[in-house]
Amino acid sequence: MATSYDYAPLFRSSVGFDRVFNLLENAQRARSISDWPPYDIIKTGEDTYRITVAVAGFSQDDLNLTFQSNLLTIIGSKGETQSESYLHRGIAGRPFEHRFELADHVRVSGADLTNGLLSIDLVREIPEAMKPRKIDIQTNAQLAKSASAPQIETQKAA
Repeated sequence: MATSYDYAPLFRSSVGFDRVFNLLENAQRARSISDWPPYDIIKTGEDTYRITVAVAGFSQDDLNLTFQSNLLTIIGSKGETQSESYLHRGIAGRPFEHRFELADHVRVSGADLTNGLLSIDLVREIPEAMKPRKIDIQTNAQLAKSASAPQIETQKAA
């Protein structure tokens, strides 16, 4: 059973959270799409991740990876093959598209196709300005000393 949520009342009482609501709506919409082919999302380190997609039967030329403004898109489509008469067709070759919303400061560092598994390595690189920094706590004596520092006097223009 699919449940649809209306986020409109939250827009009236929040400022700057537009992207969060869009992510929620996109995630809700994306669940209705097929989860084929299967994939894993693995945390490989403190700031590194890997998405592994099972793409059996797809070659490197059949796959297209794009990364644009926090959205990683994987598209697979096989060219038309000659009409062969299958007695049993268990390996699906239908086209697919997976979209992954990535957090801010996460970028794709590489991709590899080995043994029918497409592995996409991701790394989170937080800019230096956004990293936490330690603030030194000064005592009252240090504050008084810095406040009584000599100041250069200037003459006023007449």
